[in-house]
Amino acid sequence: MFQYPAGELKDFIASIIEKNVSPETMAWLKQQQTLPQGIAGFNKAFVLIPRKTSKAIIELTENEKQTVQQIRPGFTLNKYSIDRLCRVGLLLQLPADNEPQYLKTIETLFQAAEVNELVALYGALPLYAYPEKWATRCAEGIRSNIGDVLETIICDNPFPSEQLNDAAWNQLVLKGFFTEKDIQRIIGFDKRANKLLADTLIDYAHERWAASRTNHPQLWRGVSPFITEENFSSIEKAVNSKDAKEQKAALLACYNSSFSKAKQLVDNYPAIKQEIESGVLTWNSEELAKPTVL
Repeated sequence: MFQYPAGELKDFIASIIEKNVSPETMAWLKQQQTLPQGIAGFNKAFVLIPRKTSKAIIELTENEKQTVQQIRPGFTLNKYSIDRLCRVGLLLQLPADNEPQYLKTIETLFQAAEVNELVALYGALPLYAYPEKWATRCAEGIRSNIGDVLETIICDNPFPSEQLNDAAWNQLVLKGFFTEKDIQRIIGFDKRANKLLADTLIDYAHERWAASRTNHPQLWRGVSPFITEENFSSIEKAVNSKDAKEQKAALLACYNSSFSKAKQLVDNYPAIKQEIESGVLTWNSEELAKPTVL
């Protein structure tokens, strides 16, 4: 049903909520959890939450952040507003023993949601019961043009890498590049690397070169495990780029590659090779977080 100890997270989030809302609001929230309201009543409570709470950003201690990670690895409450947290708390209170009813109740929320509600719902994807049932909903969200919704799905969200098939995962990564999201915050980027995605990223790089535009340094991170004789000329082009970020990223990709010609290419750039070997230049380096702005 759940792939993590949901009861522990439910209790923990309830304790955080109680520290951030008034006693009156807490009493109202507890009342909503006990009333036999059905789908319509649950939806009404979900919609009403911002009227009962503030939209201030919650502050967590380092211990509290670690607790969240221990209960549900990859999930974070960082930068959550109080109303969003209360919505997640309400979702965790939803009985999950009746699978059809559970799925229908949450899906009904998705269908009628406005932007802030969608952010809460998509952000909670890692927490729902029957996780495999939500892959289609996640893939649909990737097609959204709403920036906040996309960021919620793409960044700091363990669900996509855990549940999406390769086609949907590749679409998510490409959408991340297209919409200039923080690629370093895509959980599972390295683990879910695949040849089709690498080929598509190289095609994308060529499109940008043709338009006299630079490429995001992280693009070459997705190509690195799949450098071959067939695509090596594209790697060489990136290494010869006038954009220092792209050049360094391409060389880092070569350094991490198992293709011998790529590794040999790095030897021609001893200063950058030294940065890599000393740990100064990695995929987590701030220097490679964003593309050069022309």
